[in-house]
Amino acid sequence: MAVAMTREGQTIRVEWLRRWYLSLPSLPFLAGSLYFLWYAALIIRADVSGAGRWSDDWVGLLFCIGFALLVGTPGLILATLRYFVELDMALRRIVITRQFGPLKIRSQRQPSDFKFISIVDGRDKDSALTMYDVSLCGGKGVRPILVSSFAHRREANDFARELGDAFELPPRDYVGTS
Repeated sequence: MAVAMTREGQTIRVEWLRRWYLSLPSLPFLAGSLYFLWYAALIIRADVSGAGRWSDDWVGLLFCIGFALLVGTPGLILATLRYFVELDMALRRIVITRQFGPLKIRSQRQPSDFKFISIVDGRDKDSALTMYDVSLCGGKGVRPILVSSFAHRREANDFARELGDAFELPPRDYVGTS
């Protein structure tokens, strides 16, 4: 996953951008939804033009619209999924946002939950590519937050140091320990 990091004053926003092929699983759901919406439109057209009777067609219309919503909702969620983390150094807060189209689910975490910043290497066994992940970590029971990934170790160390200075947390380098 590619990462887009923007800085605006004292706020750092890290967004994980999805590749285009990760939206492909949403296409069958969206196609099924369009199929039911097409037949709902045909029913409405027949009723408006006088070829059909509303009293006979309302059950089929509700069935088609209901299934279009039932099948299309997971497709819309898969197609518009976004995830980003906002680190506000001035207000000392961390906001994690998961967005599905217009729906935003936010969870706010306090920097006091975290004890250190870890730098780990994520090495793929099939390739020579090594990514260095920078995460906010806490004690037991605190789920770490992946803040960013870097291709070079020096960039990860510099970012972890900058983040550690802002939140007064020590960076710990765990590269090569796994």
